[in-house]
Amino acid sequence: MNVLKLAITMIFGTTGIAIAQEGDPVMLGTIVLEAESDETLVQDGYVAQSGRQATKLDTPIKTIPQSIGVVTLDQIEDQKPSQLLEAFEYSAGTTASTFGFDTRYDAFKLRGFAAFNNGFFRDGLRQVNGPSAWYRNDPYTIEGVGILKGPSSSLYGVSGPGGLINVVSKRPKADPFRELRLTTGTDDRAELAFDFTGPAIDDGRLIFRLTGLVRDSGTPLEGYPDDKTLIAPSLTFDLNDRTRVTFLTEYSDSTVGATAAFYNPEPGVASDIYVGDPDYNSFDQEQYRIGYEIAHDLTDRITLRQKLRYSEVESELRFSDVFDTGAGTLGRGWGKYFEDQSNFSVDNTVEMSFQTGDLSHDLIIGLDYTAAEYEAFFTPFSVTSASAVDAAEAPFFGGQDVEQTGLYLHNQISNGPLNLFVSGRYDWVNITTFAADNTQSNKSDEEFSGRIGVSYEMENGLTPFANVSSSFVPNTGLVYSDPTDATSDRPADPTRAVQTELGVKYEIPDTDSLITASVFDIQQEDGVVFQIVDPATFNGLNQIQVPYDLRSQGAEIEAQANFGNGLRMTGSYTYLDVEIESGAAGTVGNQLSATPEHQASIWAFYEPQSGPLDGVGLGGGLRYVGESYGDDQNTFKNDAQTFADLAMSYDFSKVGYDGLKLQTNVRNVFDNDEQICSAGFCYRYEGRTAKLALQYRF
Repeated sequence: MNVLKLAITMIFGTTGIAIAQEGDPVMLGTIVLEAESDETLVQDGYVAQSGRQATKLDTPIKTIPQSIGVVTLDQIEDQKPSQLLEAFEYSAGTTASTFGFDTRYDAFKLRGFAAFNNGFFRDGLRQVNGPSAWYRNDPYTIEGVGILKGPSSSLYGVSGPGGLINVVSKRPKADPFRELRLTTGTDDRAELAFDFTGPAIDDGRLIFRLTGLVRDSGTPLEGYPDDKTLIAPSLTFDLNDRTRVTFLTEYSDSTVGATAAFYNPEPGVASDIYVGDPDYNSFDQEQYRIGYEIAHDLTDRITLRQKLRYSEVESELRFSDVFDTGAGTLGRGWGKYFEDQSNFSVDNTVEMSFQTGDLSHDLIIGLDYTAAEYEAFFTPFSVTSASAVDAAEAPFFGGQDVEQTGLYLHNQISNGPLNLFVSGRYDWVNITTFAADNTQSNKSDEEFSGRIGVSYEMENGLTPFANVSSSFVPNTGLVYSDPTDATSDRPADPTRAVQTELGVKYEIPDTDSLITASVFDIQQEDGVVFQIVDPATFNGLNQIQVPYDLRSQGAEIEAQANFGNGLRMTGSYTYLDVEIESGAAGTVGNQLSATPEHQASIWAFYEPQSGPLDGVGLGGGLRYVGESYGDDQNTFKNDAQTFADLAMSYDFSKVGYDGLKLQTNVRNVFDNDEQICSAGFCYRYEGRTAKLALQYRF
């Protein structure tokens, strides 16, 4: 609590809150300051009204013939997620618990398909991750997340069958906004965050934003930190009445643990033995991104846009593991891995609106390009000592260069309440892969992706919709149709998928709300997974790629609502059936591992508008993760789990201190640290954690 006392002293001493000499506060009136810019995602409370995340055009979400989930800034602020994954946990169709507690990567699934390799976009541009050099997306730097359910390659190019997420960065606001936030909590958490925005010059043509944080924290795992230093400046400049440019940048330096795993003494069992070495357990990551968005209104009906970003991430992992020595004891080994990844993306579009008879058209034509590359260096796992591994050279381990070019067209056609969305895109992808001996292999793929969707806005608030869409993801290397035959190899085909979706969206009368319900069927072909094999049969290889065909069928319902009495809510339910139609031996006809058949959640936050509790905020939620199989052979199951989260806040403006707020969040109230298994290996959930944040807006 000494940290909070110091924070109060600092804030009161530097911001000049008026306090009467007699000790009575001076009532200055309530000031409400909002952090969201509403520039590319228009939102109010927990409900998003419109945005560019799904169609690259400013479109009301209720009219889009596709299931779209949005995590708004108010929801993020109420729940205070520590990492991006935690922000998805109350959304339909998402699985964020596949690997238990692991802050190294934002690894998630959409509708049963892994989306973390090809499903990350930030501000509409592809965010390519390397094998271990993944870009971190801190929740404090964003003002929302769009979740596109189902294939979205027709506009965004290479992306998986389950869909993608589009992270929206905080942007400059014309209305001044300033925030200081101090956070403490379990595991000796100490964090200072700040966010300042407003006009940089008097005429308002130049506005800025500066967001950042410094964090020093532990975690429930010994020797596994959660430290970060981050700064994210941005600037918007109105060159004239028709041209606006926004610069978005960020730099961060973070350290977490290099392993979050527990020893598995037998299949389906995660012991209480944490395998990390507290003295040799660091995942250091330095990253930056710099880019811009420019929009020029050529006429009142034609707009030219360009988005461009260059980013780099450097990762250094120093890790350890334990193994059975065969003599009734456990041995330990250490390893070291370095990886550098860089990414350049640019997207050029022409937007136009026009009429043909009774039909209104909003048309976008685009050309985008992405170049990504990584290099990896690895000191082989050794049982000698950590110091010996750290002193040893890390030789080149492999790398890859990827170039993608896409040409696309999207037309939104409306006639009164009827909306027809038609998209088509053609992609060219070139991949060069470098082996550890610097030999290289080249692969080129090209593919057409499409989508057609229709929605109808009824007077009673219902909007039925339907769509058919496809996705495309290139694969590298060889696949083996028979995992016992080294001669059954062939070049890996691209992974393709087609989805059919039917649904309805509904606005509850006289409320600010949106409910989306849908049923879907996704057929994936030529997916790729790794399988362990006999090295003697495969010339020293101990794992190979085998083709997997999956079929995902399910139903979702998701709702967000703001009620006028200070209550805001979000909830979801997902039914999912993911069957392996072609795959490794003993898996055909089985359910994909770590894919719960049932998931459900509900979260609410209530701030009474009058009475004795005026100024108090109360929030809470339940997350249910149903049973799933722990391996693709379906030999054992993961138990169903239920998690509870709580929040409470007090707004000191009710006693005269405008902008001052204290909030506490408790995650996993019942301290559930049970296991979760995926592909035969078992992990553990994070136990109970708590935060206490003092925030001042002025």
